[in-house]
Amino acid sequence: MSAVPKPLEARLEPLTVASLDMLMVVEQQVYAHPWSRGNFLDALSAGYESQLLLAGNTLLGYFVALKGVDEVHLLNITVALNFQRQGWARVMLDALTIWSRGQGAQWLWLEARHGNARAIEVYEAHGFRRMGVRKAYYPAAKQQREDAVVMSLKL
Repeated sequence: MSAVPKPLEARLEPLTVASLDMLMVVEQQVYAHPWSRGNFLDALSAGYESQLLLAGNTLLGYFVALKGVDEVHLLNITVALNFQRQGWARVMLDALTIWSRGQGAQWLWLEARHGNARAIEVYEAHGFRRMGVRKAYYPAAKQQREDAVVMSLKL
């Protein structure tokens, strides 16, 4: 008789300089063109909403968002490779949506790589709508650029 796996108990914690080493490992594993440590340090120093999703000491994922006048812009949302396709992106999107409403935001905005169909599907399932395309927005392989799909959620 095999044991039933115990569900993970996850919590959100603010990103700190001390947790950047752990985050950078995940960022570099997940992305061909990861954010730099400096990008995250800049987000911290600017006061962007930056949260880690943890289970014990294990990093499940994280997000970084910029609050504007009546909107929030999701800049980075990442789920660690071993925890993808388990619903953790939805958990973080729910948390960000609740936080954004609490900040008085009317809209939540993001860009997704045109080729990242799985992410776009998650965003659409969360209620985001495609609003347009930013041409050549992301770096891609062989010095090329990839379009971004601009998406928004009315809060």
